Amino acid sequence: MPTAIAVTSADLALPPQDERTLPAAVLRDIDARPLDQALADLQVLIERHGHVIVVCPRAAPTPVQRRLHTLRNLLESDRVALFRPDLPPLGTAVLVRQLRQLASCDLSPGVLASAGRLLVHYLHCGALLNSVARLDRVPVGLKSHAKSWVPGSQFAVLAHPEPQLVRIGPEARLTGPEFGTWMLVAKGQLQSDWVTGTLAPAWNVLGLRETPLPADSPDWWGTGRLIEFCTYLPDLSVLYQLVTSVRRGTCHWCGIDVIGDRCVFCSAAPPAPESPRDTPGGRRDGQGTHRRDRTPAG
Repeated sequence: MPTAIAVTSADLALPPQDERTLPAAVLRDIDARPLDQALADLQVLIERHGHVIVVCPRAAPTPVQRRLHTLRNLLESDRVALFRPDLPPLGTAVLVRQLRQLASCDLSPGVLASAGRLLVHYLHCGALLNSVARLDRVPVGLKSHAKSWVPGSQFAVLAHPEPQLVRIGPEARLTGPEFGTWMLVAKGQLQSDWVTGTLAPAWNVLGLRETPLPADSPDWWGTGRLIEFCTYLPDLSVLYQLVTSVRRGTCHWCGIDVIGDRCVFCSAAPPAPESPRDTPGGRRDGQGTHRRDRTPAG
């Protein structure tokens, strides 16, 4: 069975992008349900799929994050990876769907879990807001705060990959992707065609789709009067090529294949490179036998 992609909210499980997109396992109310029930559900996923990648947004409530770490510790298993992207809600949902697409391919669990950290660089996430007075996840200057109280003001905000904020007007521009993407749009209580009629053409998006606004978006952006958007690479072949073109390594601790310098499953970082003093015969002057030659106590 393919590696399971689990999420902490149903809003993160977008409709399939194509016929190969696998469903997400939704860990509903994981912080509110009895611990033994949540533990049993996660154990079933491990037994059924071998490995589980749980995507939990960085902005998730603290009780959710604590419960996930508790479950993983109780299972004493390196087959559960906790991936916490620092993205707005819609961007997180898009990234989850890309992982669900890749889960149908011949990628090992460690490479698939590491792929999220790679693919996040190809997302552009932002929103059109009626006010930035309560926006605390993107730097906002005093002038923008003052202008947000002017009736009818609207602001275009890019949260990822680089924060940007502009007041909507004839010269309003956001720096977008330099490669072909699709755009997903989620409309809240704000009425405007700026995202679809101005931003999308300026970014030369290849296609545009709409989806319901995630429940966590108003809290993340500080207002319910918004239109959230995210550009992404939709084609599985392109995603697969990106992931497989990156050099792979092997985790020195658990032995699983990984991309990057840290294993997502056991969290082990690569060992520090040996200095000359750590090599045989490299004993420091004035020191006794080097620590590598000592027998650990016990």
